[in-house]
Amino acid sequence: MKESKLSRIKTYWNRPSHAAYLFIAPAIIIIFMFVIVPLISSFIISLTDMDIFMRNINFIGFDNFKKSFAEERVVNAFVNTFKYVVLSVPIQVGLSLVLAFWLFRSDGFSKVMRSIYFIPVICSFASLGIMFKMFFGSAVGYFPYLVSLITKNGVPSFWTDVRYAMPLIIFISVWKKFGQTLIIMVAGINSISESYFEAARIDGASKRQIFAHITIPMLWPTLSFVLVTTLIGAMQVFDVVFVTTNGGPLNSTETIVQYIYSRGFGNSYDLGYASALSVELFFVIALITLLTRRYTDRKTEENS
Repeated sequence: MKESKLSRIKTYWNRPSHAAYLFIAPAIIIIFMFVIVPLISSFIISLTDMDIFMRNINFIGFDNFKKSFAEERVVNAFVNTFKYVVLSVPIQVGLSLVLAFWLFRSDGFSKVMRSIYFIPVICSFASLGIMFKMFFGSAVGYFPYLVSLITKNGVPSFWTDVRYAMPLIIFISVWKKFGQTLIIMVAGINSISESYFEAARIDGASKRQIFAHITIPMLWPTLSFVLVTTLIGAMQVFDVVFVTTNGGPLNSTETIVQYIYSRGFGNSYDLGYASALSVELFFVIALITLLTRRYTDRKTEENS
């Protein structure tokens, strides 16, 4: 009887349509434990005034959300985040696209250059932030020293100047991340049939025409993936801001994730309010992702 039952179980799971669930089960469990459960927990905590020590927990409904809508610092954090996204994402994707068209071939020079551009990707964002903070720092930074020799106006302070702090953070982020986007773009270009390029060259098309009328239209599936993932990552920028400016000067570089961290794990330890901000950020990212996917899917269909 036991052998018969065991045999039926084996027969059931030996079917390809059933066995597939065994292979995806570890991924589903990980996603459930580290994505679904924290997401639901964040929403529940956002309805309370819980602190990080979980003392005096009181249900307050949507008061945290109402409070956040009226707080100027939250609005400022979202504005800074959108500013970072609007400036960094096009630069990163555009630079990667141009370099990928230049370096997609399999010759030695292209391979070496792709490897060099990828090196910052494998480095810690926090360590790179500290390195650039020192490089551009007014006390020990080499770059401000060179600027002072040229301008003769003393050593400038880039990290404490509202005009330069955010552009420096964007520069560091693009320098760190564009190598990964570049490799994805190269893979996408290499997936395009060489016959399209050969036909265009036979017809006398220039490299600029090939890039505009063949490479970009055929690359929209890859561009869709790159745009969505880059946007999601940019909306969650934190570490480079934390180690360079910590949101300053005058909160001009404080992003929403930086503010969530300061409210939840800073002096206030207001976990409920921080969770409410996290839920708001989740819905903002979900909306931006949905709109971006609709646009890129439409462009992919038009060029297919």
